[in-house]
Amino acid sequence: MNFAALLRPIALLAALFLALSVGAFAQQAEETAPTASPAAAANAAATEQLIEQQTIALKRLSNEVDGLESEMHAGAQDDAKLVQVRNVLEELGIELDAVRAAFRPRVQEINERLDQIGPPPEDAATEPEALKEERAALIQEKADINAVLGEVGNLVLRVNRLVNEIAQIRRDLFASQLTKRYDITEALNSNVFADFAAEFEQLSNAIQAWLVFVFRFKLNAVLLASAASFAAAAFLLWGGRRLFRSLLFADPENAKPSYLARLSVAFWSTLLPSLALAVFLGSSYALFDYFEILRPDIAALLTTLFNVIAIVFLVNRLALAVFSPRLPNWRLVPVHTDAARKLYWLVWATSIVTGFDFIFSRVNDVLSSPLSLTVAKSLVATIIVGGLVILIASVAPFEREDGSPRRWPRLLRYPLYAIGAITIAAACLGYIGLAQFISQQVVVTGAILATMYIGHLTARAISDLGAFRNTVFGRWLDRNFETTDTLEDQLGLLFSVAINVMVLFIGIPLILLQWGFQWGDVTTWALRALREIQIGSVSFSILDVLTGILVFIIGYFVTRWFQRWLDGSVMTRGRMDAGVRNSIKTVVGYVGIAIAVLIGVSAAGIDLSSLALVAGGLSLGIGFGLQNIVSNFVSGLILLVERPFKSGDWIVAGGFSGTVKKISVRATEIETFQRQSIILPNSELINSAVGNWTHKNRLGRVDIKIGVSYDADPRTVHSLLTEIAEAHETVLKNPAPMAVFTGFGDSSLDFELRFFLADVMSQLAVQNDIRFTIYERFKQEGIEIPYPQRDLHIRSGLSPEAAPKPAAPAKKRPPSVAEPAKPKRRRKPKGHLGDE
Repeated sequence: MNFAALLRPIALLAALFLALSVGAFAQQAEETAPTASPAAAANAAATEQLIEQQTIALKRLSNEVDGLESEMHAGAQDDAKLVQVRNVLEELGIELDAVRAAFRPRVQEINERLDQIGPPPEDAATEPEALKEERAALIQEKADINAVLGEVGNLVLRVNRLVNEIAQIRRDLFASQLTKRYDITEALNSNVFADFAAEFEQLSNAIQAWLVFVFRFKLNAVLLASAASFAAAAFLLWGGRRLFRSLLFADPENAKPSYLARLSVAFWSTLLPSLALAVFLGSSYALFDYFEILRPDIAALLTTLFNVIAIVFLVNRLALAVFSPRLPNWRLVPVHTDAARKLYWLVWATSIVTGFDFIFSRVNDVLSSPLSLTVAKSLVATIIVGGLVILIASVAPFEREDGSPRRWPRLLRYPLYAIGAITIAAACLGYIGLAQFISQQVVVTGAILATMYIGHLTARAISDLGAFRNTVFGRWLDRNFETTDTLEDQLGLLFSVAINVMVLFIGIPLILLQWGFQWGDVTTWALRALREIQIGSVSFSILDVLTGILVFIIGYFVTRWFQRWLDGSVMTRGRMDAGVRNSIKTVVGYVGIAIAVLIGVSAAGIDLSSLALVAGGLSLGIGFGLQNIVSNFVSGLILLVERPFKSGDWIVAGGFSGTVKKISVRATEIETFQRQSIILPNSELINSAVGNWTHKNRLGRVDIKIGVSYDADPRTVHSLLTEIAEAHETVLKNPAPMAVFTGFGDSSLDFELRFFLADVMSQLAVQNDIRFTIYERFKQEGIEIPYPQRDLHIRSGLSPEAAPKPAAPAKKRPPSVAEPAKPKRRRKPKGHLGDE
């Protein structure tokens, strides 16, 4: 009973403690659990507004897609219209991507918040009500966004389907134009001539009516437009001749022009006149259209006429530059003169015939001529072009060593024969579209390929060793920058690559335009390539990369210009030491290039923060494999900052003595007095002793050691040496020269003459002069300069009593200065070291 009474209060206390613990735990869990953000309501409202805005935009885009689909079906036979519809659809696709991107930040925030809240617990009663409501609101908000994104995805799929459908329609349209067969028997009857006469009369009436309109109402506008266009073309041609006169005209007296000179003349003599004509024709048409001079039919005819004139003129100038019938020395291809004339006229005739075919086709379209007449004119033109191509292939342009003619290489001759034969056969079989397409490509695509080949030859010529220095830009670099032959050769290679890339970027689109593609196709592909290229998980933009390279090049040249300006205009006027100037110039150069690299990398779209990961990955390799390079680099920076020596100083380091020529961040170049260049790593100069004769100034002491005979008076010698040093004009008076009696040598009294020079670099010449003077004065004073001697004692096998006594040695004076004797070993009696 007492035990039960004792347990009852203990049980009550335990229950109370348990209740308090559970309450505290629940309170702690409620405090530590994620709570709803105060901005949750604001975010939800913003999301609703965003959904409403994007839904309206989505409806607009859907209506535009419906309209474009109707236009696609209506213009199924118009290739240009299909390209226009395709480009608009791709722009709509970009806008749809923008709609997706607008929701991306909010979806990411919702996912992160849901991860923080976590899934619902098994016991829903233990979860705070606020978290339940927030989770439900976020899930509903995400569902609303996903619904909109689903509509966006469906519309994107529809846009992609229409784009693919347009591509298929265009392929079918192009194939039908080339494979459509006409009945040429109708084009060969007598009614064709009557139709041609009627068409000519109709064309004459149209042109006459337009001319009457012009003379009555638009004469002043025509004269103004023509004068302005002619002035623009004349200014371009005159200015070009003034700037590129030496590159525009071939010199008949130059018997052996370089290939680069021939290419330059061919390029500029083709480009400048063709560009001037294009400016005249293009500005004339633009001004005619601006003053409302052109009727629709005349505008169509004039557009074709101007294009044909420009193309035929370009082909003529190009053929004249390549074959050069009148100046064989300036010919780009090694053909003999007779073949050059034939090829020039054949190529020009082919372009003229193709041009007339273009014009006749446009006239037929404008005047709605009978089909038989259209077929007849195209038939005649394509057969003539095919025959001209066969004639070009039949020319034997080259010469063998014996002087006999040699034909084109087979890889070129047989394709030309095939092109001519296929053109004629296609025309005769009624495939006029195919024959017309081939004949047009022969002229236009051939001219483009020839121009591209000339550009390639120009690039190859510039890349030759030493060729870039002889160009205009190379000579300009020589005048304005401190360039070396190696640097200019590297620039030549860079320009060669740039020219080849430019040739491809210009030539390939032009060829694609001739092969049935529209300008919209080319621009779309170019924009896709420039915006982003995806390789696996890595994407980059060519435009950003080119921008980064351009920024770095600009930064590099700005740095070099600033270095020259700082050295030539600032530090020179301050009369700074040449070594200090070189150190500052080097540091400024490295800092400027580093800044240019950082700006270029940033402009290329590369995140600089990601480079930290690369640096961390390379740190291990640097620690083991590149530690010497890093050590030299850091040592070079220390040398440039502390400046224990500078360019022009005379130093002794690493067992070498010479003048410092250049201090770079990796090594220092020293030129010895034998003109040998020594490259010392900077780490050796930091970690070992370096002697600098000209550290603070060029003042230095020179020591000359001299030995005289023991018979000479030391004080006289001391006075004489001091007098000789004081008498020399380059020896400084303060500190005064000094002769030192250094000790008693084995064969001489040892002296040392010490004196100071203002320029220690001239010590060799001064030492030479003083040694000559010492020799002459010692000779005059009778002071002897001894040579080393040794006494040799010979012991015989006899006893001292039996041995004959040696005679007293005859004392001889050491050889005088006037009569020097060669050192020799003597057998002599015992005597002191000064005797001989």
